[in-house]
Amino acid sequence: MTEQPYHHGKLREALLERAMETLEEVGVDGLSLRQLARDVNVSHGAPAKHFRDKQALIDALAMAGFELMNSRIQTASEAGGSLRERFVGVAKAYVGFALAHPALLTVMYSTKHHPGSSTELRNTGGQGIEIAQAMIVEAQEAGELAPGDPATLAMVCFVSLHGAALLAAGKHLEGIPVSDAIAATTDTLWAGMAAGVPAAQSR
Repeated sequence: MTEQPYHHGKLREALLERAMETLEEVGVDGLSLRQLARDVNVSHGAPAKHFRDKQALIDALAMAGFELMNSRIQTASEAGGSLRERFVGVAKAYVGFALAHPALLTVMYSTKHHPGSSTELRNTGGQGIEIAQAMIVEAQEAGELAPGDPATLAMVCFVSLHGAALLAAGKHLEGIPVSDAIAATTDTLWAGMAAGVPAAQSR
């Protein structure tokens, strides 16, 4: 086997990229540092320079997953359009990520909530909800949403969309298209958060 030369930092990226693919193909139990080394064509000991063991690899996968997801959510939150359209965009970004990476999503949250998780991972794992919370505050200040605790409302939105994403990933939506499920969920959430805003003001 001719080993693939990697510049500094590139091997770690290649290993993580292949690990994400493997995770979706065979699950977390199928992850192996030796197999990853074979897959990216390096010596079996090369991954140890970046991941001391399988748990370190899983921790890194969780971090990389949250960073990727947060980037997509942030981009959606900053897109053009009304506040409601941006809210729907964030929902689509989250559910889309969940559908594309269901096994990774499970690893992300299980690792984040593990007693031994790092402060960095917990903080990174909470950024998505913080983005949603900031959007809710913006909409409240604009008079489009009624007063209410933004942190609680953001968590309710997350719970609802996470549930929809898991059902969609498991093909348990009973024939309802994912786009319809997202639309119904976001319509319900927005209407609930806007309740109490005078009709003339909410338009």
